[in-house]
Amino acid sequence: KLTPGGALKIIRELQEISQNDLAKLTDISQSNISALENGSSQMGRTTALKLAQALHVHPAVILFPDYDIQEAA
Repeated sequence: KLTPGGALKIIRELQEISQNDLAKLTDISQSNISALENGSSQMGRTTALKLAQALHVHPAVILFPDYDIQEAA
């Protein structure tokens, strides 16, 4: 099961952005980004919006990475 933190890490790495660079883009500390990615911190709506904007993705891609429309129907 892919978590929001796992999705964040994958998206960030695919875009070749370091945690430090993402921290500068979002005003979220590198240590908080690390905690989000490794699951030791929960991601809230405001944080997800900042991260999504910086990574140019829809917030749902980060918040609901394992959403399956087939299962939801």
